[in-house]
Amino acid sequence: MSPKPSQNKVLSALPLADWERLSPQLEWLEMPAGTLLHEAGSLLKHVYFPVTAVVSLISTMKSGAAAEVAVVGNEGMVGVCAFMGGAPSLSSAVVQGSGYGLRMGAPALRAQAQHSEPLMQQLLHYTQALFAQMAQTSACNRHHGLDQQLCRWLLLHLDRQQGSEMVITQERIAAMLGVRREGVTGGALKLQKAGLISYGRGRLTVLDRSGLEARSCECYASPSPAAPMVHKQSQCANV
Repeated sequence: MSPKPSQNKVLSALPLADWERLSPQLEWLEMPAGTLLHEAGSLLKHVYFPVTAVVSLISTMKSGAAAEVAVVGNEGMVGVCAFMGGAPSLSSAVVQGSGYGLRMGAPALRAQAQHSEPLMQQLLHYTQALFAQMAQTSACNRHHGLDQQLCRWLLLHLDRQQGSEMVITQERIAAMLGVRREGVTGGALKLQKAGLISYGRGRLTVLDRSGLEARSCECYASPSPAAPMVHKQSQCANV
């Protein structure tokens, strides 16, 4: 299957000439859930532009405790450190929701960004939104209750996937939130009794999105997924 710029918002905003220089170095990739794309502290070999896959960025402590610090879908890319001086990755990246994406070598992205101002603008714009999401997640985890955090987590992932069903266990959600499984079990039961979700056998379906939004905290609305900075001469949105 040939990659198309319209499948990822960072790529879709590029002028046609920039896309044509970039596209030969992109590889269409299946991304199964649970795939480790890179570990924290590693030098990146590849960067990823999710199309239908959803990726969790995870921070891990020396004790082994971990928590999701951001989530990436087709609004962005995985591996922003690759074009910021080639520094080691700040977090691990794990595919949370199965799907497809585009992959290219990290050195190739750095080279392209150095010679393409529109591409560099897109990458910097998305990086700013990603760091804002990380900061908001940190504040949310400190100041809001688990029920609100759970609603926000579900909404952030729902925004980046196709459909309303998630294949995920309560243990996995607890690990992503950095809390005990019992807390997630209790929170999920409340949402199910309220008719907002249905849950069973590792499958969670959102039944009432507006109800989840009402129960979430203000952190869900701020920040929202990054909107692409569409170049005036962009011609590739529908390519």
